[in-house]
Amino acid sequence: MTTDATNATAPVPTQPALSEENAQVIALTRKDFVSDQEVRWCPGCGDYSILAQTQKVMPDFGYKREDIVFISGIGCSGRLPYYMNTFGFHTIHGRAPTLATGLKAARPDLMVWVITGDGDALSIGGNHVIHSMRRNVDINMVMFNNRIYGLTKGQASPTSEFGKKTKSTPVGSIDTPIIPLTIALAAEASFVARSVDTHTEHLQQTLERGGRHKGSSFIEVLQNCNIFNDGAWRDFTDREVREDRMLVLEHGKPMIFGKDRDKGIRLNGLTPEVVTIGENGVTEADLLVHDEAAEDPYLALVLSRMFWPDFPVPVGVLRAITRPTHDRLLEDQVSAAIARSGPGDLERVLAGGETWTVE
Repeated sequence: MTTDATNATAPVPTQPALSEENAQVIALTRKDFVSDQEVRWCPGCGDYSILAQTQKVMPDFGYKREDIVFISGIGCSGRLPYYMNTFGFHTIHGRAPTLATGLKAARPDLMVWVITGDGDALSIGGNHVIHSMRRNVDINMVMFNNRIYGLTKGQASPTSEFGKKTKSTPVGSIDTPIIPLTIALAAEASFVARSVDTHTEHLQQTLERGGRHKGSSFIEVLQNCNIFNDGAWRDFTDREVREDRMLVLEHGKPMIFGKDRDKGIRLNGLTPEVVTIGENGVTEADLLVHDEAAEDPYLALVLSRMFWPDFPVPVGVLRAITRPTHDRLLEDQVSAAIARSGPGDLERVLAGGETWTVE
């Protein structure tokens, strides 16, 4: 696997193209998206890489900075809006998708990003994530997943592995960990993807794909907390082993991985299995072919549950489909109501019915 492998070119919904006039006005660089705030994360934190790749990719979208909003909840990831030279909100725990939904309903022209962590998104914020995805709110949700509560100093999070010993689970967690991508797919998110903080080119490409998608975009970034959970993903993300332990998804191409490109994934009934090309008569034609644009998420769900050490860990775009967005459906309802009943009179509504004057 190489870090610059890209997901390919299925027909997917994208943000509307800018007019020629606006395209000439907007010519920004990464530096334009760097705020004047001192970046304050622990030295070596994976958040630095995610911030850098986000800043690098933002000029490619062609939006004015005042038309871009970053919204976060609570956690180390929640600091990111301070470091982006755009508009933003640092909201309360787990509620970033709620504010993003309201903002997008009121201002559908804005590009809205939600920055969250595994605890913020999947614990107190679980319901908000689910409903923003099922409504297909046109937001880009980036979830930093380090399998730990970092800001509050090392408690088990919803993605901490079974048996994990932490300050809150000193003899080992007895909770089954949540699989974030499975949750997003079950909630009918129209774009679901995964990348890694240290795989910078792949992360940039994934963020760009998500940003250009029209609809609910959910991106899980496997991220390291070198203070409270160092090496959370190192077993399969390190340069020395990742080619044999990760699967880069490419639309329309067979699922092949390995340093020698001789390993693949095929289905045995409903169960995926790892096979070696050239052994026992296995050929490339026997392998699963990735289809990110499949209307039903069956294959994407299978991929979301594949994990090391039983399987190579899939990265890239699992699903990218087209369906009506929440703000467009809302706008259609409002337009239909106005056409049916007229534009309305707010003063008349407020003064109508049972009212009285206090003297």
